[in-house]
Amino acid sequence: MELLQTLQYFGKITGEKIETVSRMIDEKMGNMTDKIIQMDKDNRKGLGDSLGSFETRFSENVKSFNDLQHEKFGDLSLKQEQMILTTEKKLDSVRETMEKKIRDLQNQNDAKLEEMRKTVDEKLHQTLETRLGESFKQVSERLEQVHKGLGEMQTLAAGVGDLKKALSNVKVRGILGEYQLESLLEQFLSPEQYAKNISTRPGSNERVEYAVCMPGNNEGERTIWLPIDAKFPTEDYIKLTEAYESGNLSEIEEYKKLLINRVKASAKDIRGKYIEPPYTTDFGIMFLPFEGLYAEVLRLGVFETIQRDYKVTIVGPTTLSAFLNSLQMGFRTLAIQRRSSEVWEVLGAVKTEFGKFGDILEKTKKKLNEATDVIDSAGVRSRAIERKLRNVQELPQTETERILEEGS
Repeated sequence: MELLQTLQYFGKITGEKIETVSRMIDEKMGNMTDKIIQMDKDNRKGLGDSLGSFETRFSENVKSFNDLQHEKFGDLSLKQEQMILTTEKKLDSVRETMEKKIRDLQNQNDAKLEEMRKTVDEKLHQTLETRLGESFKQVSERLEQVHKGLGEMQTLAAGVGDLKKALSNVKVRGILGEYQLESLLEQFLSPEQYAKNISTRPGSNERVEYAVCMPGNNEGERTIWLPIDAKFPTEDYIKLTEAYESGNLSEIEEYKKLLINRVKASAKDIRGKYIEPPYTTDFGIMFLPFEGLYAEVLRLGVFETIQRDYKVTIVGPTTLSAFLNSLQMGFRTLAIQRRSSEVWEVLGAVKTEFGKFGDILEKTKKKLNEATDVIDSAGVRSRAIERKLRNVQELPQTETERILEEGS
């Protein structure tokens, strides 16, 4: 109970003290607020006075600076005007000097340009005259060549027309192929190795244009003929060529068949007229005088068929040349074989004569040895005589000649 009273008493006292302290704090805070307000007023007033004073001084300084700036700008403007006047005077002087130099330079350039123009005109005129003269000369020469070429072309065209007309004649074509075949035979074979317009079948009146003489292995054996006949189916070949150029497939096939039939008919003709084993070889040769025609026949694929069915080999100028060259090599080999016995006989005779030649050399060697011995003996006697004559006084050359002359 006492504790409760004590606590109540203590709380009462504490509350009074807190109230007293709060009242004191409020008074202090009120005083401080008044002081702060007063200080704020004083600060505002002082700041206003300071700002007014600063504004006054700043205005005075700005005015003073503006006055100084105006003064300096005035001096600067005056100096600029003076510099401008001085610069203008100098520029006028420089301009006058430059204008004078430019006028002098222009005058010099005009004079040099005039001189150069005259020189260039002279050179250009001379060069143009020379070049034009050469050009006209070349043009004249070219025109003359063109005119000459046109004349040659006209002549060539006329020749081609004549050749075309000639080739349209069967007899002329045959003569042309025969002539080319004869030229190749003359080039590769000797005259006795082939015959012209000869009958290769006994009892037949058919004569082949050319036949190569194929000799037997031994002399005295019967000659075997290799018939060669020139064929020239030009109409079908020309029509086929024109069909190739036009690109007409139906005409190409048609003329291919015609050319094949013509070649087969020629091969059949050669087989029936000129091939007769054992008097001839078991095959004949069909000569096509132009490489283009030969290549076209090969392209048609009838080469093997004709060779198998008709025993006829188709050749062109190049292949015939190679064939004749191989025949010539075979003829030479056969001739060597035939002459081999004669070669052995000659070698035997050479061997016998060579033995005799050895005997003669042996005898000659003996004679040379004997002569050498005689010469050696003469040398010994000569040296002995020289030793005996060493003490004999030699005579002068003139005295020797005199004595020899008197002795003679």
